[in-house]
Amino acid sequence: MIFANSALVGAALIRLRGGDPTLGDGFGIATSHLASILGYAAIAATVGMILNFLSRGGGSEGKGNPLALIGVLASSLVGMAWSLATFLAVPVLVTEDLGPVEAIKRSSMLLKKTWGEQVVGGLSIGLVFGLLAIFAIILGAFAFVFVSGTSPSATIAIVVLLVLVLLGIGLISSTLSGIFSAAVYDYAVGGNAGEFFREDLIKSAFRSRGRI
Repeated sequence: MIFANSALVGAALIRLRGGDPTLGDGFGIATSHLASILGYAAIAATVGMILNFLSRGGGSEGKGNPLALIGVLASSLVGMAWSLATFLAVPVLVTEDLGPVEAIKRSSMLLKKTWGEQVVGGLSIGLVFGLLAIFAIILGAFAFVFVSGTSPSATIAIVVLLVLVLLGIGLISSTLSGIFSAAVYDYAVGGNAGEFFREDLIKSAFRSRGRI
């Protein structure tokens, strides 16, 4: 997934800089940085496992267990910090000759130096498509209840359709997030949002600390 996202971001950066990328261009960029991408993927997987462990209360049983509640809170805080620190990690990986750890540090530095730590644009994309996913699930549930027990084939068709819709929503959301991160990175390092994004919108994608 990270490899494909790297290909997308690489192609998006070419387009934002006035080029006309092909699918091969994107995957060529990702392949040329394969070692760094694999290292970053390993780090991301490790962090994901840690967050999953924390969200389960560090192995504590019982929903009312204080350790479980602390684990959930810690998971949320660490997850938010990780998302902020790595927001520009993929664009850095595919454009700068840096290793995965250096790319994460560079991503974090760009955010703190330019806009602060409160991401707005990325959260907006997630919120919009999250609401669309919830709406699709509600519609799917109503349709499932309506046809349940009347036609097995129709029930299967609804389940399959719902899965495809949710996959489509996730794919579009991920794609837009990748393109957005490429535009933000380009603006952060060069002060240019490209012809496809208004500069004021990219500039306001992050709100500096002290200006909430």
